[in-house]
Amino acid sequence: MQKLTNKEEEIMHILWKLKKAFVKEILAEITEEQPHYNTLSTIVRNLEEKGFVAHNAFGNTHQYFPIVSLEAYRKRFMNTAIENYFDSSYKNMVTHFAKEEKISAAELREILALIEQKQ
Repeated sequence: MQKLTNKEEEIMHILWKLKKAFVKEILAEITEEQPHYNTLSTIVRNLEEKGFVAHNAFGNTHQYFPIVSLEAYRKRFMNTAIENYFDSSYKNMVTHFAKEEKISAAELREILALIEQKQ
């Protein structure tokens, strides 16, 4: 699975939300700095070339839909981030968030309980 640019990722989040959409429908969902229609169309076609979306043709118009699920992308993204930024250690990742006060002791206890239930 290839890496997505920030703009491609933004478009994928819209497609995951809408499930299927024409380029004009994707454009309507972009709230900040809307690209030109042709630029967006190119981005969507690039996503198709990368294997993230496919389309159904309706005459000259295409309706696009994701073929990579949000869950599959999230798993790949998280695995890559943990490898690159936390030395492949989930412990290092959790420690980072604890130090940054992004996770509470109560949340950590919930995570421990989930881990213990699975053992």
